[in-house]
Amino acid sequence: MAKTTITYWNPLNPDNQGKWQPIDGLEGIAEELTLSIDDESGEYTRLTRFFPKADTTLFGGKSHEYPEEIFIVSGRLYDYAFEMWLETGHYASRPRGEIHGPFKTEDGCVVLEVSFPNKIGE
Repeated sequence: MAKTTITYWNPLNPDNQGKWQPIDGLEGIAEELTLSIDDESGEYTRLTRFFPKADTTLFGGKSHEYPEEIFIVSGRLYDYAFEMWLETGHYASRPRGEIHGPFKTEDGCVVLEVSFPNKIGE
């Protein structure tokens, strides 16, 4: 099976606000919007939006058993694991197991994430 497809649209347009979903455990801190997913492999492309003043320090850092790529679409996000501000345009290709976060933002941030759960152990 292939990832889902959709014709051009703007997920950041206020008219599409209703398509964003709260992230379990991060209600009021961040929300997500899945842009494309392969139900068979689990591979997905998603936007995560951190609200202004969001801080995930209480949840600690995290890692995945699969690789992922992230791109900062807008705003700034501080990554405590790397002790740096990620600014609009920052990109990372994370290997499986890499610790990242917790995160904080002052004015909010939108992150594009492409994850490859089918690559566990590779």
